[in-house]
Amino acid sequence: MTGQVRTVDGRVAGRRGQATRQKLLDCLGEMLSSSPYRDVKVIDVARKAGTSPATFYQYFPDVEGAVLEIAEEMAKEGAGLADLASGRSWVGKAGWQSSEELVDGFLDFWRKHDAILRVVDLGAAEGDKRFYKIRMKTLNSVTNSLTDAVKELQAKGKVDKDVSPAAMAGALVTMLAAVAGHQKGFQTWGVKQSELKPNLALLVHLGITGKKPTR
Repeated sequence: MTGQVRTVDGRVAGRRGQATRQKLLDCLGEMLSSSPYRDVKVIDVARKAGTSPATFYQYFPDVEGAVLEIAEEMAKEGAGLADLASGRSWVGKAGWQSSEELVDGFLDFWRKHDAILRVVDLGAAEGDKRFYKIRMKTLNSVTNSLTDAVKELQAKGKVDKDVSPAAMAGALVTMLAAVAGHQKGFQTWGVKQSELKPNLALLVHLGITGKKPTR
C-alpha cells in the first residue's frame, strides 16, 4: 500500500489505522475464498478481523467498496503479466519456452487471485463498469505485449500479413483467462494439470507464430 490512506470521512489514517484497514481487507479476501460474495456481511468481516462494524465503516462504505479495493490491488499486480510476453523471443526453441512461461505465469496468477477474480468476472458479466474496467486493466498489459509480438513477427515476414495482431492477442488472452478460471473443471474431464499446460502452450505458440513449436 503506497501513499496516504484515508478514512471514509477524509481523515488520514495513522499506522495503527492502516494496519486495521489492511487486516479487514485480508479477512475479506479469505472469506471470499470460502463464501459466495453476496453472502459476506460487514459484521462477519469485522468479527473475523477482531474489530467492530463501526470500525469497518470508517474505512469502507460497504463490502462492495472493500472488494473493489482488493480488486484494484490485484489489477496492479496483474500489470506484471506483461513481463511474460514483453521482449520475448518467439522463434525456434525460445518460442516454445516463451509459450510455456506465459501459460505457467497466467495459471499461477489466476490460482493466487482466484477468489477476487471470480467476483470481478461476476460484476463485469452483470454490467458493472467498475468491475469491467478492473478486468480489462488486468488483461490489457499482457494483451498489448502479445499484440506487439505478433506485429514484430509480421515485420520480419514470419507471420502472415492477414493476421490481425490485436485480434489474435485478444483471443489468446481471453482463452487463457477462461481456461485459468476453469482449472478445476478440467479435472472432471479427466485432464491433469500436467496435460493442460503443454496443450495450452501449443495453442498460444500456434496463435502467435502460426507454426508448430520446436521443442
